[in-house]
Amino acid sequence: MTMADEPWLPGSFTKNFSWGKDRGLQALHEHIRIGFDDKLEPVPREEYRRRVSQIQRPDFIPLNFFLFNQIVDGESYVVVDELVFQALTAEHSRRFDLLALFAFNLSMVGLWKGATRGQRYPALWAKHYITDHLATELKWDVGNVSKNDILSFLRGSPQFKAKTAFDKIATNLNFMYLIGGLQDFRSERIERWWVDALFLALDRIVADEAIDGKVLAAHALPKRILKSGFAKLTGIATPEKNFAMAHLLTLHNVCGGSSRFQPERVKEGILVRIPDYVDNIPNDPRPPGALHPTNPRILKTIPRSCAPLAESVGFQIVYPDDLDGFDPSEFVKSRTASTINSLEETGIVPKLSSEELHKLTRDK
Repeated sequence: MTMADEPWLPGSFTKNFSWGKDRGLQALHEHIRIGFDDKLEPVPREEYRRRVSQIQRPDFIPLNFFLFNQIVDGESYVVVDELVFQALTAEHSRRFDLLALFAFNLSMVGLWKGATRGQRYPALWAKHYITDHLATELKWDVGNVSKNDILSFLRGSPQFKAKTAFDKIATNLNFMYLIGGLQDFRSERIERWWVDALFLALDRIVADEAIDGKVLAAHALPKRILKSGFAKLTGIATPEKNFAMAHLLTLHNVCGGSSRFQPERVKEGILVRIPDYVDNIPNDPRPPGALHPTNPRILKTIPRSCAPLAESVGFQIVYPDDLDGFDPSEFVKSRTASTINSLEETGIVPKLSSEELHKLTRDK
């Protein structure tokens, strides 16, 4: 059965996760760090539950709606992907919240022992609220999102199989969207959370296909991303975003896909070790950024071991100390000034004055 055939079941989303006011989705960020013990390693699902029991917060919302589960040798694991990577390598931020909202709306969380029908794709009702209603009918006019609007959509959708608790689900979803920053999805420019979301979608799609014994080749991923609804789930589609996808698909692939979080990985049947990028950032565990020079908004934090690979496909490395304050506009100015200086040093100077150049272009 495909995702399109699945009924829309509410699952345990009727429960209150107690997000708290004015904290965004920080409770989820903390939950992930505790559950993974701040280590980028798959963790048995039961061990994850044991670790988070100390904070006395329901674990089924993160485990069943946000994270990805996998059965390995008969045991259920919670795996490392882009959402976990961001939670464990960066402080809580609005960028994390937007990525987490995307993970929820993508509604792709894998399987675990004891999972019932509908839990593999647990929030299809939310996914379709975004793709069919907010993106298609409302053109991302987030001002129309409300408890009543969500309630109206659910009640008018025969695929939604809940018999009761419509009101509770609509209330919880609207509140999560409000505190998580759904309104920020409207940006027409590439933002870092959007870049992270593309990597997360790739991680989840490949892992979801693997459950059915399918291995997706790199050339099949663009079509699969389109089919997933990624464009509608991440706000207003623009040519800039479309052009960026090709570069980011290349970066995700060259870094080894979801195996980029492992210091050792199997590639084409050969075990290879990719050395840490330590030449200029010794003893710094923080991830650097990979920047594509064609557009400084294409900036992706990556594991240190991926840095040489990113450079091999045309990305430039931004070191951790420069990431938080990175300004795409300043990068363009600095690069332009550097190019002009290089030209002057080689004796190349313009032969036209600014007035002559203006007259030439005006006459054209």
